[in-house]
Amino acid sequence: MRLKRVLGSLLIITLLAGVVTAFWWVTRPPALSAQPIALGDVGDATGFARALAPRAFTFPADDGPHEDYQTEWWYYTGNLTTAGGQHVGYQLTIFRRGLTPGPSSRSSDLGSNQVYFAHLAFTDVAAGSHTAFERFSRGALALAGASGDPYHVWLEDWRVDSIVADGSAVHLVARSGQQALDLELRSTKPIVAQGDHGLSAKSAAPGNASYYLSYTRLATTGSITFAGGQTSSVTGDSWFDHEWSTTALGPGAIGWDWFSLQLSDGRELMWFQIRLQDGSLEPVSGGTLVAADGSTRRLALGDVTVGVQGHWRSPASGGLYPSQWHVSVPSAQIAVDIAPWLADQENRLSFTYWEGAVRISGTSGGAAVTGNGYVEMTGYTATIAGRF
Repeated sequence: MRLKRVLGSLLIITLLAGVVTAFWWVTRPPALSAQPIALGDVGDATGFARALAPRAFTFPADDGPHEDYQTEWWYYTGNLTTAGGQHVGYQLTIFRRGLTPGPSSRSSDLGSNQVYFAHLAFTDVAAGSHTAFERFSRGALALAGASGDPYHVWLEDWRVDSIVADGSAVHLVARSGQQALDLELRSTKPIVAQGDHGLSAKSAAPGNASYYLSYTRLATTGSITFAGGQTSSVTGDSWFDHEWSTTALGPGAIGWDWFSLQLSDGRELMWFQIRLQDGSLEPVSGGTLVAADGSTRRLALGDVTVGVQGHWRSPASGGLYPSQWHVSVPSAQIAVDIAPWLADQENRLSFTYWEGAVRISGTSGGAAVTGNGYVEMTGYTATIAGRF
């Protein structure tokens, strides 16, 4: 394994500069202060499939990689509580970028046309700290990869392994330095096909879309190891997003705000809004409301109002981020206030973006409601960031 790691590292060095730079520019919009670019231009996408129409999904195969598409990610976030009542947020994301369509044509163990990278982050509310870590690898020599049957995604010892065949229950393990997570996640609801039966449009242009699946409430147990080396048992809820695509956002997009909200009445809300250079929102912005029984309702731009009630400026990047929101869905009788568990949950990695745990209070269905969630914000700094 040591030889594999050395060889893998040498090969990674030869690829990362160009590939990672291309990946950021393809999948992330420019910051407000950046020179506008055509986000529909994904570089050399020759031969890659595009998300053009709704399709049927088959599990566990669709839990795994879709190498006919250029870009893919498996995104886990969660809000957890220790036995002592301490609140903790976490993020574990593994990304895949295809250099050429389909599986590698090389039979050698060194042969791969896939680059993987991953982000791991912890929000320790009691300590007032947010830490984020990053890794890269080629999809060769068993250093990184993904499979659908059984569902398994990994980058070295950061890994997601299925507990049941359909991927609705998984085991997450990741460590960086003293900080680590070891969690078991079990979905309490069916998988959600976001957008139009799983086709999530990012602009009006055909193909500027992803296939987007979610488990919106995963009962979570396990342990978190903190920066000081202390390990605590935890319980709570997690959220999982799986997306794959080739083309990116439309022209004029400068960033987006994404919300995954889990309410105490058993409902969940996913909402994303893509911000345009003229100050308006991309008309295809939207989301999904998941009822307590798991049924879903698609939400369009006019169904949800997001009002910013405060801001926070990063001392590191200088980015000025929204830092409190009022979100209302009048047709569902939802009106909630959202605030970060910590103001500074900025991920300062190869690119900078804000991704953090938030808490919720307000009303739902005419009754008082609380909850937790995660928010991602991009395009607020002079670097490129985000998920689409």
